[in-house]
Amino acid sequence: MERGILERDQELGQLVTAAREAAAGAGSVALVFGEAGIGKSSLVRALPPTLPDGSRTLVGQCDDLTTRRPLGPFTDLVGTVGPDLTKALADAGDRQRVYDALRTELSAPPHPAVLVVEDVHWADEATLDALRYLVRRMAQLPALLVLTYRDDELDREHPLRHLLGQVPRSDRLHRLPLPRLSEAAVRTLGAGSRLDPAEVYAVTSGNPFFVTEVLANGQEGGVPPTVVDAVLGRLRGLPPATVDALEQLAVVPTALERWLVDTLVPGGIQALAAAEQRGLLVVTPDRAGFRHELIRRALADSLPAARRIALNREVLTALLAYPESASCDGGGACDLSRIMHHAAEAGDLDALARHGPAAAADAARAGAHREAAAHLALVLRQRGRYEPPELATLLEQYAIECYTLGDSGTAVAAQHDAVALRRALGDNRKLGADLRWLSRIHWWAGDVPLAAEAAREAIAVLEREGDPELLALALSNQAQLHMLGDRHATAIDIGERAVALARELGDPALLSHALNNVGCARWRSGDAAAGRPVLEESLRVALAAGEVEHACRAYVNIVWSLLENLKYADADRFLTAAMDLADHAEHLGFLGYMYAERAMRELAAARWDAAARAAGLAADLHVPARCPALTVLGRIRVRTGSPGGEELLAQAWELAVRTGELQRTGPVAAAMAEAAALRGDDPAVVAAALPVYEQAQRLGVEHLRAELGYWLWWAGAPELGAGDAAACGPAFGGTGSAPRNARPQPLSHPYDLQAAGLWREAAAAWQEAGCPYERAAALAGSPLPEDRFAALSQLDALGARPLARVVRAGLKAEGVRHIPRGPAPATRSNAAGLTGRQLEVMRLLAQGLTNAEIAARLVVSVRTVDNHVAAVLEKLGAQSRRDVLSRAAALGLLPARRPV
Repeated sequence: MERGILERDQELGQLVTAAREAAAGAGSVALVFGEAGIGKSSLVRALPPTLPDGSRTLVGQCDDLTTRRPLGPFTDLVGTVGPDLTKALADAGDRQRVYDALRTELSAPPHPAVLVVEDVHWADEATLDALRYLVRRMAQLPALLVLTYRDDELDREHPLRHLLGQVPRSDRLHRLPLPRLSEAAVRTLGAGSRLDPAEVYAVTSGNPFFVTEVLANGQEGGVPPTVVDAVLGRLRGLPPATVDALEQLAVVPTALERWLVDTLVPGGIQALAAAEQRGLLVVTPDRAGFRHELIRRALADSLPAARRIALNREVLTALLAYPESASCDGGGACDLSRIMHHAAEAGDLDALARHGPAAAADAARAGAHREAAAHLALVLRQRGRYEPPELATLLEQYAIECYTLGDSGTAVAAQHDAVALRRALGDNRKLGADLRWLSRIHWWAGDVPLAAEAAREAIAVLEREGDPELLALALSNQAQLHMLGDRHATAIDIGERAVALARELGDPALLSHALNNVGCARWRSGDAAAGRPVLEESLRVALAAGEVEHACRAYVNIVWSLLENLKYADADRFLTAAMDLADHAEHLGFLGYMYAERAMRELAAARWDAAARAAGLAADLHVPARCPALTVLGRIRVRTGSPGGEELLAQAWELAVRTGELQRTGPVAAAMAEAAALRGDDPAVVAAALPVYEQAQRLGVEHLRAELGYWLWWAGAPELGAGDAAACGPAFGGTGSAPRNARPQPLSHPYDLQAAGLWREAAAAWQEAGCPYERAAALAGSPLPEDRFAALSQLDALGARPLARVVRAGLKAEGVRHIPRGPAPATRSNAAGLTGRQLEVMRLLAQGLTNAEIAARLVVSVRTVDNHVAAVLEKLGAQSRRDVLSRAAALGLLPARRPV
């Protein structure tokens, strides 16, 4: 019995309702997810007969190839879609044309169109890019987009996470998690079997595929322990030729086109009839494939290695013999990924070396940078097959692809090898260009001294070569390093030389790069009026020329500068466009940097959960993203009283010191000083802040000078000396005595106002900037109890327990009566801040109960439980119910189990 029929009425009804709404122009996205074998494909197969009359269903499949097919699921649609999309897919390098054609196809009558993309967890980067384009526009299309995927295979770094994070949370989104079969459903399925349903349920845990395969095997003597045994059991009795054909098909991780079946299988598609009747295959006039991916895997995994290698060799031979002029369905560019997959599985080094460079180029043109890097990695295992000039080019390409993906370690190693080859070849022009790239990649990896060394050599080499364009780019790169090191005057001097050369040469990429450095240096030196227009010109030039990397860099630097200057509304406007561009162009390195900036912005707004989610997407990437991400994560934990905050800050500090850049060390030093202040350790405040404060003051970086100076003032650091600042009360609710230390600094920042005793003015400035925690902290330093009561109210609402404790202690020490209590004990006593009812719901979720079962247990409505479940998932940072158990256990929210 199909899973789509059994226990799937609710999910099927949701899809049908969404399709009917789409027919009226209110399109939406449906996410169908669960573990392998849970019934996603069965649900999709059950959908078409239930749709409104006139509906059309388009189904594309993502495949488990070693290197994915660019736009694979959309090429599956060729033959069932209009000519515009067919032609656009044939020229997949023009990505915007593909996007426009997809949108047109889904808009065309009859309505609604239901586009199903199965197994999106295997999607290539170009496909994910196209899906990002679609999900943002589905609400305006007369169509339903159904995405199926395995949620238990998505780790934090999985590229699908970024797509799912962009699917809008609204009534236009339908989330359909598919649970396992209940024991009653297994009993219904096994009604005609001789096997014990209870034993089947115990062995399979209700996985529908395991259940149906075990029941189909139907042999007495116990249920087979694995799905492989179940599948192999179903092969018994099939003709040997059919078994051979199934094994041949099993090494191809895609549905096979008719021509490929006819080439590989003696007797062609007719020879598959027995397997189709046995329910192992789905056969159509133009292709054949396994009914379920797990069937294919079970067969493939059961093969001896020698047999599997030989079968992959047969597929490779067929693919190589197919005419290159054929359509994307069978040959041409789309086939190169398949050729590489089967060449790797067959161990055909010649084919890998011959086709790998072209496959990588095709993938890069389609925006599938992960696939391009994977192809080049296979190619570079055989370096001896290439002449040194060609090998150097391949290494350069690999380094750039890895840099684009944010894999700085691999990029550095590849680029070092390319530089060594260019040096040995005596090709100084290309050596200079490669040294410039090496400088950039070293900085990305956090090795600033090595970046500077490579930059100096690049200039020295290119000055002798007489190539003004390459020399200008090398000069601009050096200006960039000076800007990043806050050597503003030098950066501006060198950068303006590069700007002049770029304008003379008419090179927009170079011009954007050089303008970026000059604008940043001016802005960071305190001259926003002169710096911001130059930086925004850099962005305009890059966007107009289609220079995505330079545009991403301009966006990152504009947003960073706005965040430093508390211009959060402006930062939001630029950051949204920035992430959209980086996401679409698969510049994952810059996208990770932008997630770090998003985390910084959310931290400023005291949206702890959103900040932690954004930081989590950047915390394992390259140093420029990892360092600020760890700083944000550490600061969240310090401010909310969660464990591990100072350990994260220590990791961030180690990275920051490696770079030697104030933009890294400053924020970490401020966070460490704040942590020390909250635990009442004045000497630690001074030790954390003073060295970096002196550097910020010397370099004229005002926002860091103000913040670090405030913490030093708070700790009463005598090193700052006396000044003529106004008398002020103590920080964080003291006795209202004379200032702990006066500071002769201009009142140009809210932290300066706080240190001058202007608590309410500082609070107003923080409120205008949109920083509720900082506003509360400013009021917390007031000598007036009413200000501190207002601070307590805000801190309690934010869950900022450490600072709230300090304020309450100060009020109590002054003898203030009727101090407001903090949050309820149930909320206060757990790290996630769950209410008592939410704790109950979380523990029932962890037991595996459905929402309806929880509602019955608690005697509340299902809708009420739905709301509690959503809150629990949000507060725990859990992506699914399955995550609740592990997250709750990690936070100590589940009762300890008794020893057995």
